[in-house]
Order: sequence, then structure tokens, then C-alpha cells
Amino acid sequence: MDVRIGIKDSPRELAFESNQSAAEIEQIVAGALNAEAKLLTLSDSKGRKFIIPTSSITYLEIGVEEARRVGFIA
Repeated sequence: MDVRIGIKDSPRELAFESNQSAAEIEQIVAGALNAEAKLLTLSDSKGRKFIIPTSSITYLEIGVEEARRVGFIA
């Protein structure tokens, strides 16, 4: 799952690939924002952790789940 997070006062976004489903990511982020948590922690498919202050999040983009294609497309 491709995840992109916009960070306040930063010209670049945080982008990474996650093994979690779109619903799981949405639930984690919504839970942190609704609980007014100070930090949001997400991990990528390589095991790296990202700790983001919730006050700095401007947007969250979650990619579409697709099966990987193998071979050539005519």
C-alpha cells in the first residue's frame, strides 16, 4: 500500500510503502487524531518506523490496493 503524508511547513511529503491495508492505516490515523494523540507512528514494508507529530499532518493519501501484474500487457 502506497502512503503519502503531507507535513506542515515542509515542501516535501513523506512517502512510503506499507504492508498494512488501507482500512488499517485509516483506522490508525483516525484513532490518533480523534484521541488527540501528540504522535502518530506508522511503519513501512521494510520495517522502518515513522513518528509524526499529529499537529503537523496536513493530508494523508492512501493508494489503491492492486494485485501485482506479471508479464507484458498488450
